[in-house]
Amino acid sequence: MASVTIEQVIKRYGDTQVMHGVDLDIQDGEFVVFVGPSGCGKSTLLRMIAGLEDISDGTIEIGGTVVNEVAPAKRGVAMVFQTYALYPHMTVYNNMAFGLKQAKMDKAEIDKRVRAAGEILHITDYLERTPKALSGGQRQRVAIGRAIVREPEVFLFDEPLSNLDAALRVQTRLEIARLHKRLGTTMIYVTHDQVEAMTLADKIVVLRDGRVEQVGAPVDLYERPKNTFVAQFIGSPKMNFFAPSALAATAPADLRGGSEDALLVGIRPEHLRVCEPSEAIVTARLDLIENLGEHVLAHMVATDGTEFIAKMETLPEGADTSAMQFTAAPERVHRFDKASGLRQ
Repeated sequence: MASVTIEQVIKRYGDTQVMHGVDLDIQDGEFVVFVGPSGCGKSTLLRMIAGLEDISDGTIEIGGTVVNEVAPAKRGVAMVFQTYALYPHMTVYNNMAFGLKQAKMDKAEIDKRVRAAGEILHITDYLERTPKALSGGQRQRVAIGRAIVREPEVFLFDEPLSNLDAALRVQTRLEIARLHKRLGTTMIYVTHDQVEAMTLADKIVVLRDGRVEQVGAPVDLYERPKNTFVAQFIGSPKMNFFAPSALAATAPADLRGGSEDALLVGIRPEHLRVCEPSEAIVTARLDLIENLGEHVLAHMVATDGTEFIAKMETLPEGADTSAMQFTAAPERVHRFDKASGLRQ
């Protein structure tokens, strides 16, 4: 196991700079998730840690050693890609053992590691099969097993669940969480899916345009987002934003009194609740309802035309859907500067 320290890392492709002085400390044994929209630099940063991309400037340390000039195979990392990249003509056993054989490891040690990884990932019964005889989820477990047998100091995952269907994504996500709990190894995981980030991470790193927007525990980013970008990216459905003009006359004065050009009020869909007119922060009409069984998503339109979502167990019986009132607990109401997007 090892810590990873990234200091002022910059990446350029010719005259185009895509990573802008990234600083990050990842502790030994942490599960850290890089999350952000497509093109934000999360996979590029992961590949620089792996040594698959050169660093234009700055330093990366793994286990206290600067690895800028160290070959990928010598960095003590193992990477699991979005594509399984298995050898189709080899058995599962040989796919997992291949790298160790190339390193001239003792056969008995190879066998011990492969079978131990098979037990961890519940693929012992598939060791003599070829990849074509496996499901997508089983193939991804083989790819993870190939990383486990190397006994790396750091595991790197680059969107490993993207090619799986919804049910397999949930199942494999749980297996990766259990794997981290069992091995206790430092893991860095890239995803665009904030649900994966929230459920897997000890620490989330939110990236945008090659810069770190916020770093913190999932609950911290959810409850105290640093800016409007993080507020909307973390949480599903995303946070609602209201200008003062969208708020009801009964809303607290400190929310209504802000300048239209200076203030945005943020409230998450799950924190809005139907209330009496005298308590209302916002009044709106129902536009559309999505019934998801365990809850409903009510798509609303405020009096000024602002669209937002309220998440609730069920639509109140007999509610006047042409004029519904919503409020939220004061600690669930967020204020942001409209110009900068920063939390006030």
